[in-house]
Amino acid sequence: MATGVTAQSPGGESAADRLKAVQDLCDRGEPLEAVMRAVGPGGRDPAFDAEVLSGPLGSRMDLAVKRGPARRRELLTLIRPYLAAVDPAVKRELPVARRVICHLIETRPDDELADGDTLAKVVAAAAEPSKRIRKGLRWYADLPFQDELPPALFRLRRADMVPVTHIDDIQWVDGRLRITGFAYLAGLSVRSRRFNRATVVLRGPRWLPPVRLRTRRVLAPEATHGAREPGCNYDWSGFTADLSPRALRWRGAVRGVVSAVRRRMRHRPAVHDTTTWRAEIVFWSRGARATGLLRGSSIGRPERPAGLRLRPGWWVRPVWTSDRALQVVLQPNRAELRSATIADERLELRIFLSGRTVTKGHARLGGHRMAAEFTPVSGGTEVVVGLAVSALLQEKDGRRLWVEPKGDPAASVMLGDSGETRAVSGDREITVLGDRRDRVIVSAHRIRPAITSAVWEGSTLVLRGSYPDAAGPRTVSLRHRSGLMYGLPMERDGETFTVRLTPSAMDRFGESVPLASGTWNLSLRHPSGEIVPLRMDHAALPGLDEDPRSFGGRAYRIVSTRFDVPVVTVEEERPADEKGVAGTHVLRRVFYPAQRTEPLTDATVYVVNDGRLYADSVRAVYEERLRRGDDREHIWIVKDGAFVPPHGATVVRAGSREHHAALARSRYIVTNSFLPVWFRSREDQVVLQTWNGTPAKHIGNDQAHMQRDPRPPVWHRQATEVRGWDVLLSQSPWATPVLRKAFGYQGEVLESGLPRNDVLTSPDRDRLAAAVRERLGLVEGKRVVLYAPTWRDYDRKNAMVKLDLAKARVELGADHELLVRAHPMQAMPAVPDIAHDVTTYPDMAELLLVADVLVTDYSSVMFDFAATGRPMVFYAYDLPKYSTKRGLYVDLPEIAPGPVLSTSADVIDALRSIDEVAQAHADRYDAFRATFAPRDDGKATARVVDHIWK
Repeated sequence: MATGVTAQSPGGESAADRLKAVQDLCDRGEPLEAVMRAVGPGGRDPAFDAEVLSGPLGSRMDLAVKRGPARRRELLTLIRPYLAAVDPAVKRELPVARRVICHLIETRPDDELADGDTLAKVVAAAAEPSKRIRKGLRWYADLPFQDELPPALFRLRRADMVPVTHIDDIQWVDGRLRITGFAYLAGLSVRSRRFNRATVVLRGPRWLPPVRLRTRRVLAPEATHGAREPGCNYDWSGFTADLSPRALRWRGAVRGVVSAVRRRMRHRPAVHDTTTWRAEIVFWSRGARATGLLRGSSIGRPERPAGLRLRPGWWVRPVWTSDRALQVVLQPNRAELRSATIADERLELRIFLSGRTVTKGHARLGGHRMAAEFTPVSGGTEVVVGLAVSALLQEKDGRRLWVEPKGDPAASVMLGDSGETRAVSGDREITVLGDRRDRVIVSAHRIRPAITSAVWEGSTLVLRGSYPDAAGPRTVSLRHRSGLMYGLPMERDGETFTVRLTPSAMDRFGESVPLASGTWNLSLRHPSGEIVPLRMDHAALPGLDEDPRSFGGRAYRIVSTRFDVPVVTVEEERPADEKGVAGTHVLRRVFYPAQRTEPLTDATVYVVNDGRLYADSVRAVYEERLRRGDDREHIWIVKDGAFVPPHGATVVRAGSREHHAALARSRYIVTNSFLPVWFRSREDQVVLQTWNGTPAKHIGNDQAHMQRDPRPPVWHRQATEVRGWDVLLSQSPWATPVLRKAFGYQGEVLESGLPRNDVLTSPDRDRLAAAVRERLGLVEGKRVVLYAPTWRDYDRKNAMVKLDLAKARVELGADHELLVRAHPMQAMPAVPDIAHDVTTYPDMAELLLVADVLVTDYSSVMFDFAATGRPMVFYAYDLPKYSTKRGLYVDLPEIAPGPVLSTSADVIDALRSIDEVAQAHADRYDAFRATFAPRDDGKATARVVDHIWK
């Protein structure tokens, strides 16, 4: 395969260029032979060899080890000549796992390494959280083959002693910069202050002495909660460091003198320059010494630390680099903005260049160089920059403003004491704002709402601000990273607005639910269709209340991240002993096994989609048992506060101590999906697996990736899960062998039909349908078309609705209601206002109850909807591709009870004449129902309850 990279790297490529070429090849998945050609022979450049073995080539070696004997043999053939030429000193300083693998490759025979699991054991152990062993005063990695290989191979060296760091807060206290956070070595517990020292060090130019901050260790249990290593305690890894600006001033002055002398020697005038120090932490703990950069910031205020003015024009600023490392800069404001005005379609910026008298030069906006007027004035030079508004309006991104005096280095223009400027031009605005480092950014964009106040009034968050756009209604969208979205009405009064949000009680189709955990972004859709983000007014940032508010066991915050981007964050409140990997480890390895030895209770645990829904066949079984007066304990597992089950059931939070106890001690467990990986069924427990329908597409062992050799981890996960099932429900005799083969299941199968479909043939279905229509806001008497496609595992992030809803609305007319239900595994669909997005509606059976026509593709919903006898249309636009990539159990064109169409236009034509289409497929519909849903007669739930709870 042509790669465009040769082994000899002609033309004198630098090590960085060669390393990037290797990284690109690995990222594209090129063959290992091509990668090794790019790497070239070993020993030519020790620095390159160290980087490539620690980085892309090392990762590719790990991947080859996991891929089976053939790939391992290829790895040995290609990598051995290279390793033989690499300097032994380079191999000695590699990370410990990579060091051991290289030693094994060089010393062990091919048959053992290729056909055995020697290399795989090391790779698997290295992927686990770090484990360290102390022998005397030295630390060693806990990896396989310690008894067979030289101890020096396992000794932890500099490459292995990289600390985990995090900054919780940066603020100025009494004129000193206080940095608070935690730092530890993974796998090395820090349980007390004893033998535990840390020092934050600022390192600037090499010849300047470093600045050592006064540092002390503090209690930080959140470090343990957020760690990846089970069984480790980092409670005393916290630190607080204080910096006096005086230590920076004299060092900056010395550097300024040296810089001035150097410029004078080149016959150039002296210019004040910025001095930058990188922040490191050096700590000693139980005989181990480690040094690392301070990286990582908590969301919110620590992302935008304030600067301190030392004297006019001079600032000390803590700043974050692009790779999230902390630096402290001593910065002169060489150029400050004095004013920004707009007149006659021209933005005029007046800038003061202090300490220099200059008559020539240029200005620069981002990468665009432009003319500027330089006029000497008292104390410096005034620079006037004129920008055409029409040109700015064509730009998409904000750009930094620079001044380039002739003969001097470019100076970034700082906001200084000048206020920020927002000027409206039509439906867009020109803004001259400061960024988190006070540098001037000029931009033009659609008018954005700027939040000036965020106040909690009880459990309601009230956002107020300025939005000088044209009058008219607006809706603020609260969007989760998963695609879930809520609409919030914007109350407008002239140029001001108010938005009210109650995150603990959001409306979802008439029911009140809390916001899901995670981060929620704020934006609105302009009448033009453009998505406009909300921003925080910079003047409001210092007073923004970012403290969490707790309601119903959940913590809510309004936070400004990335400087001025407002977000709402949500987090479940958990006891300390349940937090993080350490808490999970104790629950799974200690608490749950102990609970399994306790006697069983006569309770039933209900789980739907890991606790996300109150729906499906599990719901039907629960409600049937209540109807019969079963007063035994009923426990619903609820994830992330997703719902509150009715009728007084016990609610248990997913992942909690009570969750582990319930699954360990309840006699009956009813679920429609896989249970947690830590669950093991007891001999006298009954696990009823209702599953989530008759599969049309390949599932389980029938999927291509499940048939690889060696078997993937999910294959072993499924095999363990299936062994714990006692009864598996099947919708039909056709589905039974399919499910058995897909899961490798040998236990009891109950061909009862699906309990969730009883509602579709219930005597009360008309009353229930009317209630659902009202909940969805559907107009009575209109024909309801439900579009419910399945997911594409090869295109999961695609949010496009393939059915042309705009054309469907025009062609079908106002007497049709359009509903779109995307699969939970697919990205949230972008549904326009002309249709109803019912993706988050909790129970699919209720949607089928109100649907007059179903449009689907390869979803199991086709088998459920057959119980209604209502028409179906199949929009299989990618049938050949889907059949090849995922695979189908059925020949859809042969068995479908409706037309199988490949274009949106054909689907809409079929919907226009749906009565004739249904009549033409009546015979096939009857055969389809008899084959795939013969027992969906409204009595499936009763059969299940009679069978299990005799």
